[in-house]
Amino acid sequence: MPQTTDAAASVHRPEPARPRRRARVHRAWWVAAVTFVTITGAAAFRSLPGILIDPLHQEFGWSRGTIGAAVSVNLALYGLTAPFAAALMDRFGIRRVVAVALIVIALGSGATVWMDSAWQLILCWGLLVGLGSGSMALAFAATVTNRWFTERRGLVTGVLTAASASGQLIFLPLLSWIVETYDWRPAAVTVALAALAVVPFVWLLLRDHPADVGQKPYGAQEFVPKPAPVPGAARRALKVLFSAARTGPFWLLAGTFAICGASTNGLIQTHFIPAAHDHHMPLTTAASLLAVIGVFDVVGTIASGWFTDRFEPRRLLAVYYALRGVSLLFLPLLLAPSVHPPMIFFIVFYGLDWVATVPPTLALCREHYGDDSAIVFGWVLASHQVGAALVAFLGGVARDAFGSYDVVWIASGALCAAAALMALVIRRRPAPVTALS
Repeated sequence: MPQTTDAAASVHRPEPARPRRRARVHRAWWVAAVTFVTITGAAAFRSLPGILIDPLHQEFGWSRGTIGAAVSVNLALYGLTAPFAAALMDRFGIRRVVAVALIVIALGSGATVWMDSAWQLILCWGLLVGLGSGSMALAFAATVTNRWFTERRGLVTGVLTAASASGQLIFLPLLSWIVETYDWRPAAVTVALAALAVVPFVWLLLRDHPADVGQKPYGAQEFVPKPAPVPGAARRALKVLFSAARTGPFWLLAGTFAICGASTNGLIQTHFIPAAHDHHMPLTTAASLLAVIGVFDVVGTIASGWFTDRFEPRRLLAVYYALRGVSLLFLPLLLAPSVHPPMIFFIVFYGLDWVATVPPTLALCREHYGDDSAIVFGWVLASHQVGAALVAFLGGVARDAFGSYDVVWIASGALCAAAALMALVIRRRPAPVTALS
C-alpha cells in the first residue's frame, strides 16, 4: 500500500508544471508587439511631409500649395484605403496584406529620389505611400484588437495607436538631421529601408487569428474557431458603409474624427515645422518639438485607453476636443525663434491629446456596430484623413496667400470646439432594450 502511495505521488509530481505554462505571456501580447513594431516602421514616411516642404520648395520651386496637394492625396488615401484594407484582411489574412503594404511604401518612398516634377511627387508620395500606409492604418490595429483580445481592448487600442507616434519619435530627429546634413533624398531612402526591415517580422511572427496557434483570444472563456475567408472585400466594405450611414452616431463620429485629423495630421504634423521656420526656428529644433509630441502621445493614448475602459467615451471625446481647441488659439502667440516654457507646455499638452481620441472613438464604434466595428472604424478613419487632407492643402494655400499660418490655427481651434459639442450629442446604445425584448 505505501508503494502505491509513493507511485501515485510520483505520478502527480509533474502536475504543478501546468500552471506555469498558463502563466506564460499569452500569444496575443506577442502579436500586439509585432503590430506595434509594424505601425512604428510604417510611420517613418509619415514623419517626412513637414520636414520636406521647405527643401522641395527651394530645390524645385514648387509652391507650398502644390506640395500640400501631394500631402493631401497621401492623407486622403491613407483614410480611404483603411476600410477596404480591413475587409481584405478578413479575406486574405492580416499577414499578407500588411507585408504587401510595407513593400508598396518602400517602393513609393524609394522612387521619390528620381522625381523632377510635381506629378511624380503626387504619384510616389501621394498615391503609393498613401495606399501602403492606409493598409496599415488604425483599422489594422482595430482588427488585431478585435481578433486577439476580449479583455483589455481599450488599453491595447491605446498602445497600438501610440505606435504611429513612436515612429514619429524615432524618425523625426533622425530624418531632420539627415535632411540638414546631407539632402532630402537620403532621408527618403532611409524610410524605404525602414519599411522593408519590418517585412520579415510581419511574415515570421504575425498570425491572423488565435485559432492559428490553437489558443483562445486573451480573456476569452471559450475557444473561438477561425472564421472562413470572407469573399467580396470591396462589396462588404461598401455594404457596411451604407448600413452605418443610415445611423446618426456614424455621422457624428465621422464628423468629430474629421476635425481630429484636420487638427493633427493635416495641421500640426504637416505645417508646424514650416510655421516654426517662418519664425526663424531651426529645422532640427522644430522637428525635435514634434518628436516630443510623439513621446507624450504614447503616454496620452495609452492613458486614454485606460480611461475608455472606465469612463463614458463620448464625454472623454468632448474634453479632448475642447482642450485641443483652446490650445490652438494660443499657438500663434507661442511661435518664436527659440523654445520657451509656454511652447514646451503646448507641445506636452498637444502630445497627450494627439490621438487620445482614438480609443473612445473605437469603443463607440464597437458599441454601436459590433462585428462590423473594424470596418466602420475604417470609414470613420477615412473621414479623419479627409479632414487632414483638406487642411494639409488649404494650410499651404493660406500660407501662400497670407504669408503666415495664423488664420489656420484660429480656424482649427474653432473646429475643435464644434467637435466637442458633436461628441456630446452622440447617444450611448441603451442596454436595457435587449433585456426587455
